[in-house]
Amino acid sequence: MKCPFCGFLEDKVVDSRESREGDAIRRRRECLKCERRFTSYERIDEIPYMVIKKDGRRETFDRNKVMAGLLRACEKRPVPSSKLESIVNAVEKYVQESPERERPTSKIGEQIMRRLKELDKVAYVRFASVYLEFEDVSEFMNELKTLVRARQSGAMKRG
Repeated sequence: MKCPFCGFLEDKVVDSRESREGDAIRRRRECLKCERRFTSYERIDEIPYMVIKKDGRRETFDRNKVMAGLLRACEKRPVPSSKLESIVNAVEKYVQESPERERPTSKIGEQIMRRLKELDKVAYVRFASVYLEFEDVSEFMNELKTLVRARQSGAMKRG
């Protein structure tokens, strides 16, 4: 660390302690040349996790927004909040594992829809109708028909 008084590049750390908030380490240093003391702070260089919106804008990832969307989709449905929390945790982990620290919302939405489809079909359709931005009733009906066909083929395999 460069001494602010004489510019010498070597010093010794005399004392270290955490800041009150716990977000930095305060170090008292002594210059090995002029023997004057000065303080330095170390902080974690935190780059936020980002999502890339459909229109190309970047926005900070917000797990509360994911949870709010899930709660709307699952309103008045028998879906335990612990299941919603696990979906949010999985999505957050997916974003955090990105080497670029960002993921497109399209991929995040696909993950949410896949999990909701397994959990509750009505919640899935509600979420999909907003996420996929159905333009008209026919698009909505096509998605419902796909669900019905999948359900019927699953019932026939079991029967």
